[in-house]
Amino acid sequence: MTTPRIFLIAGEASGDALGASLMRALRSAHGEACFSGVGGKTMIEQGLDSLFPISDIAVMGLAPVVARLPTLLARIDETARAVVSTKPDCLVIIDAPDFTHRVARKVRRALPDLPIVDYVSPTVWAWRPGRAKKMRAYVDCVLALLPFEPEAHARLGGPRCVYVGHPLVEHLDELAPDAHPEESPLLLVLPGSRLTEIERMTRLYGKTLALLLRDHAKLDVAVPVAPHMEAPLRRALQDWPIAPRLLSQAEKFDAFRRARAALVTSGVATLELALANTPMAVAYKVSRFEAWLRFLIDVHSIVLPNLVIGENAVPEFLQEEATPKALAAALAPLLGDGSARAAQLSAFGRVRGRLVAAGRNPSARAAEIVLEYARRGRA
Repeated sequence: MTTPRIFLIAGEASGDALGASLMRALRSAHGEACFSGVGGKTMIEQGLDSLFPISDIAVMGLAPVVARLPTLLARIDETARAVVSTKPDCLVIIDAPDFTHRVARKVRRALPDLPIVDYVSPTVWAWRPGRAKKMRAYVDCVLALLPFEPEAHARLGGPRCVYVGHPLVEHLDELAPDAHPEESPLLLVLPGSRLTEIERMTRLYGKTLALLLRDHAKLDVAVPVAPHMEAPLRRALQDWPIAPRLLSQAEKFDAFRRARAALVTSGVATLELALANTPMAVAYKVSRFEAWLRFLIDVHSIVLPNLVIGENAVPEFLQEEATPKALAAALAPLLGDGSARAAQLSAFGRVRGRLVAAGRNPSARAAEIVLEYARRGRA
């Protein structure tokens, strides 16, 4: 096969990281490759000449999307035209389905024979399952990060779906747990990575700590913080009964390995903590409108480790159930050595086993499949 020409589209920071790893793996597998598309800093470092800054399309939430709608629509059209003009061997769309899938539909109409690979499945298994069947019209293959997603797409009539592995498995050595110290046990608190999460969750977690500290006065409390969230987080922590240590992103995995337990807002961090063997209690609160939409979600848990193994091993507290008393009661036994802690540690072993089932190099597996479709595009 001559030099493969791959067009990649990432719409946010997590997709940018995936895209950069995929670019490295494609070069490693083939020796050389020609890349074009849309990406952020890490993809640009890998040689991508992005059509425009990723910040133009990396927006979340209804109000920000409405405010940026003219720009988003223009970027969708611009990106689709660029794909059609480039005529690559394969188009890889990476997460951010509200943007990338709209581009893919436009491209499929203009270039019906161009292979399109979707890296990261939309959450069709929990939200709007009808999307899976509709994706067959413009996606040839989905590269799944979670092991249960291929079965979900098959059940829902979606396109071919292959579990390539979660990128976290490439960091298993960094997350390998240390012996948890008994003197001044470390409790990690992770309010979330978005401003709305910090605003909703931090006060709740402060009240939870106040209850925990009554019986665990020596508790060492630390909060990982992303640089762009440090100022609002510091403001939100002013009412806490204890001044936590703020950890940089570089210190985060080390703290995960050493922590005795964690209080965490639902998200990817729950998977990181599970791989680090850190028992946790998980909470989540959303706006009243979003809470009203909960009846549309068909899933037994919103906690990723629970979803990976198909059982509710990690306790979760949503909306009105997320109270300081409930969270403190769930965390207290995790600081000891009882059955609650042992049950989570046992479950985390099963989580680890399922995540590594596709191998320890998800990017390489993803690259193999992309090259498979690129060969088809050349044929």
